[in-house]
Amino acid sequence: MQPRLDETLADPLAVDLHDVTFVVLDLETTGGAARDGAGITEVGAVRVRGGQQLAELATLVNPGTAVPPFITVLTGITTAMVAEAPPIEQVLPSVLEFLGDAVLVAHNAPYDVGFLKAACAAGGYRWPRPVVLDTAALARRVLIAEEVRDRKLATLAAHFHTTVRPTHRALDDARATVEVLHALIGRLGSHRVHTLRDTIEFVKAVSPEQRRKRHLARDLPRVPGVYVFRGGDDKVLYVGTSVDIATRVKSYFTASEKRARIREMLAAAERVEAVECAHALEAQVRELRLIAAHRPPYNRRSRDPQRVWWLKLTTEPYPRLSMVRQVSDDDATYLGPFGSRRAAEAAAAGIYDAVPLRQCTTRLSPRRPSPACALVELGRCGAPCEHRVTPQVYDEQTADPVRQAFVGDPEPVVAALRARMSTLASRGRFEEAAKVRGRLAVLLRACIRAQRLRSLTGIAEVCAARAAGDGWELAVVRHGRLAGAGYARPGVHPRGVLDTVRAAAETVTPTAPGPVPCATAEETDRVLAWLEQPDTRLVEVSAGWASPVRGAARFTELLSHAERAPAAVASITSDHRPSLGSI
Repeated sequence: MQPRLDETLADPLAVDLHDVTFVVLDLETTGGAARDGAGITEVGAVRVRGGQQLAELATLVNPGTAVPPFITVLTGITTAMVAEAPPIEQVLPSVLEFLGDAVLVAHNAPYDVGFLKAACAAGGYRWPRPVVLDTAALARRVLIAEEVRDRKLATLAAHFHTTVRPTHRALDDARATVEVLHALIGRLGSHRVHTLRDTIEFVKAVSPEQRRKRHLARDLPRVPGVYVFRGGDDKVLYVGTSVDIATRVKSYFTASEKRARIREMLAAAERVEAVECAHALEAQVRELRLIAAHRPPYNRRSRDPQRVWWLKLTTEPYPRLSMVRQVSDDDATYLGPFGSRRAAEAAAAGIYDAVPLRQCTTRLSPRRPSPACALVELGRCGAPCEHRVTPQVYDEQTADPVRQAFVGDPEPVVAALRARMSTLASRGRFEEAAKVRGRLAVLLRACIRAQRLRSLTGIAEVCAARAAGDGWELAVVRHGRLAGAGYARPGVHPRGVLDTVRAAAETVTPTAPGPVPCATAEETDRVLAWLEQPDTRLVEVSAGWASPVRGAARFTELLSHAERAPAAVASITSDHRPSLGSI
């Protein structure tokens, strides 16, 4: 399979193996690791192309030290033989010239290459960074275990019946390696490996499907954006984002890509689309929206981002918690969104640990009592069902602390949870204390996040700029949704570009209640992270951007303690109050 001319020009490795010039090299050394290039006792190299030998190079080298007896027994090279030989710094220029721009081949190549690189560094020579092919690694991919017991050069030479057998002398071993190389190349055709690029990727265990689909990565832009893999029916299979689309997509067709599901996706992919973006934030947001719209089967996050959970504090005479899928336009107070039901249940359990909020689902009447449940006997509920507490007192003492924790100051709830943890820990019930700590972490994380989201989504428009290299990343955010994005290149005044982006930005009108009325919580999280970077500048804001003075953000430090190992229980229960400086 001869590569097309345009392929060879675009990829210098896309050349047929028959046309590749190889320099097969072998070194003999005093043993041990390469240090400053010392230790090389002999160099042997053979230059070949198309199965024909072109030239040979062989020389002894003075290693600068005595040759160990066991090396003499192995190779036959003695200290006297190398005493008058040139040192490696004199031999190296000839070796590098002989190598030229050929592909360097060696058996167990990392060993030989390591000595040559060390010698170059010690002698002040630039290492030419040749393409390296390891015949030992190639044999491990070509030959099965039933054929040969190991991949040593002597074993392979015997297996392929080479005319020259390795003798632990550099030139003989290089000649034997040439014959092994040709025999291995003869096996590659059955694996559909025909070019130098194919061979390198085959050695690295790049699958045939990856090699066959490599053309999908051609002609993609090297800019920030989103890439979309599509199948034969034009179905979206996978969506990803990168600051360099071309480089990222090419990585899917290399040995570094080992994920089974991605290799399965590549087998079904027929084309790749690129969506260029102004900067990384726009790319991240577009990725989220495309995943939500198409639910690609090979994206782990392909589930509907709208399928989240909320905790709702109802507006009944005796309010209770309810887990719901969406926020309604009522007077209830909501906390969320939670990514899973388990997280919502953990936050609810934390609230029940802190305050005696009723847990029954019965709608209670303020005029007619109902039977009490076991929680009343356990002291976990104030028995509003039996009217032991009035609706007003219940709301002020029980429901209002929960309501405030959701939208304002969670300190009463946090203090109650910390006191409960302290009590459990003092009684040696550490596992129970750890459970309460976990619930506290989930609840605090949800409160902090909800208040941060609400602080941004309540603003009609935020125009911001962030220095990026010599230019500026620009964003127009409306009610927490990225409405427009742009980039002011070096030498272009960012104000004019921002005005253009603002004029063309999406019109955003809140259509849903709750803290995220116009975008998913994940999108607004990404926007917030970008806005809060130290080098982001707020250019224009339509209204004040602020969080509650005594809001949940005061407990950020406490949250970090709660999310640590169980040993952090003591520090969480200690009597300290986070300062405003930690907000």
